[in-house]
Amino acid sequence: MDKVIAKQDRKLLMLLRDNARSSITELARALGVSRSTVQNRIAKLESSGVIRGYSVQLGGAFSANQVEAHVSIKVVQKLTARTNSALESISHVAQLYSVSGEYDLIAIVQAQSLEELSAVLDDIGNLEGVERTNSAVVLETRLRR
Repeated sequence: MDKVIAKQDRKLLMLLRDNARSSITELARALGVSRSTVQNRIAKLESSGVIRGYSVQLGGAFSANQVEAHVSIKVVQKLTARTNSALESISHVAQLYSVSGEYDLIAIVQAQSLEELSAVLDDIGNLEGVERTNSAVVLETRLRR
């Protein structure tokens, strides 16, 4: 891919990250290209796997009341697959990362109240294969892309 096209694709991706519901017309206007160019670029980015999908960003009262914690999880190595599967089945676990260091996983946990969050953290700590956890409750989100 030549550098001019790659640069234009990066601009398109940033516009979509800001608002994935932008119309093709709005994107074309912002990039200074035709609608068909934008449609073709998006199709190529999707087919090549650069764009894997689109998601919902929660807002309003639902988001304002939500609490989030980053949970570091130390796992018994022989039970890693079982523990991962159990964590994936907990709907409050929004993201799960395998990491290096003292802990094996970091789970991003979201709940509608501190009480609900506390219960989910207890559930995680009680899973078979979880050796220990360390939680940090998010006080304020300063940047989310």
